[in-house]
Amino acid sequence: MDIQTEIKAELKKILIGMKAEVADTDIILTASNNPEHGDYASNIALRKAKALGMKPLDLANQIATLFKLDGVSKVEAAMPGFLNFYVKQDELGSIINVIVKEQEHYGDLTLGKNKKVDIEYVSANPTGVLHLGHARGAALGDCIARLYKKAGYDVTREYYINDAGNQITNLGNSLICRYLELFNVKREFPLDGYHGEEIITLAKQLKAEVGDKYVKDPDSNLDFFKKYGSDYLMNNIKKDLHDFRVDQDVYSSEKAIRDRGEVEKVLASLKPYCYEKDGALFLNTTKDGDDKDRVLVKSDGAYTYLLPDIAYHNDKFKRGFDLLIDLFGADHHGYVTRLKSAEKDLGHDPEALTVSLVQMVRLFKDGQEFKMSKRTGNAISMKELIEEVGVDAARYFFVSRSANSHLDFNIDLAKTLGSENPVYYAQYTHARLCGIINNGKSFYPLDYKSDLLTSESEKNLLILMKDFPNVVKVACSENEPYKITNYVHSLAQSINEFYTKCRVLDDANVSLSKERLGLVEACRIVLADALDLIAVSAPTHMVSLEKEEDKEASK
Repeated sequence: MDIQTEIKAELKKILIGMKAEVADTDIILTASNNPEHGDYASNIALRKAKALGMKPLDLANQIATLFKLDGVSKVEAAMPGFLNFYVKQDELGSIINVIVKEQEHYGDLTLGKNKKVDIEYVSANPTGVLHLGHARGAALGDCIARLYKKAGYDVTREYYINDAGNQITNLGNSLICRYLELFNVKREFPLDGYHGEEIITLAKQLKAEVGDKYVKDPDSNLDFFKKYGSDYLMNNIKKDLHDFRVDQDVYSSEKAIRDRGEVEKVLASLKPYCYEKDGALFLNTTKDGDDKDRVLVKSDGAYTYLLPDIAYHNDKFKRGFDLLIDLFGADHHGYVTRLKSAEKDLGHDPEALTVSLVQMVRLFKDGQEFKMSKRTGNAISMKELIEEVGVDAARYFFVSRSANSHLDFNIDLAKTLGSENPVYYAQYTHARLCGIINNGKSFYPLDYKSDLLTSESEKNLLILMKDFPNVVKVACSENEPYKITNYVHSLAQSINEFYTKCRVLDDANVSLSKERLGLVEACRIVLADALDLIAVSAPTHMVSLEKEEDKEASK
């Protein structure tokens, strides 16, 4: 058990002994910014004083008197009711040995032991290319999957292909029009057709493959055009996602779900919760907080888009997942309540379905909002953004804010090779650590002691690295990868502060150099793993670091 968990457990035991009602989530422990105020602080006395009929400072003093934990040397009460905890040096320093021993598995959790989670993200219709909203959803979904895997869950990454319905029919008719144009055959473009450059490219490829085979009677071959177009575009989507370091495990097809009769089975199961009105079939969702009941079957007998989605989520539950996580666009806000209501009617736990809504992205370049693609005149595609700023910067920036917050993406900042760019700063820091380790080979093997690591900057690093498992836990529990980017930046800042203040390699003080190298090695492991959680590479060498490495070697 780590020291933070032990402190929280001791606080809970004391408060329960004082007849206070206290849950694990009530006890918040934060790393102190000022070493004079200890290593960790808690506001639990402020939160529980009123319920116990005490003044916050009096309660804090009483808790400090009762607190007994081997790893804590001192507990102080501070105005207006904070508790400051001073951790013993050997307790703090012991983390180096743990990290070096566990390597990339440091911070692994057992939250999800024997639990299966399905994470569905992107799920863009195969009718065009991926754009910025899809890209942000891809980065967030993949990072959430990485967090859940580190937390011990059995993770399945899933993509739902909407390959049935009106949008695919419109795709097929759009492709027919572009195909016929290549043979100078005029045809009215569908009202809701797809005008993207990729449809023109697709038509040219089709002509090269089959010639004029479908010119005479394209309508009777609509199913061919639908399948040819959606397969081609889906393959392009998969390639773009792979290039973005996103690979799903399962691709579920709406058409396959329909063909298996799953929609009709679900409809039959939902009948007791439905009623007819004006020839349409409504599902009673207002009973579960929806603003109105929802149509499942229109008056003409056609299904609404909601019904196949209900069948799809029912299928996911039937596959044995304990938790379903969906990432939807922000425009699906009202969709969540009706979907949860339907799954509840089907006998599933609605709380087992979690939905994160991904807000819009705006691009800025040269101080101006940047909307249009130079290549097509349309919105910037995910592929174009990657070509512009690189995968690392795109991945980092897309997850650097909460999914439910709008994101302004500064292209100029993402391409900057300087400390103001958080991606470059973190990667530069990792490469610097690798340079120090490489230049310090004469001090190896190390014994990873920490008795001499008593400076403020060294203790800050020890506390930060001890906190890494807790950061993973919170980021996973809240489905918020931005907490990892925040941690990466804090760790990088603390590493560089340590580098500035502490001489790592010193032949005149071998013992201290060995301990500081052990600290450097542990920092490198944790920083690399944190970057991996957001799918950002951790370079071992950067050209701009050559002078810094030479300076370190000559110290």
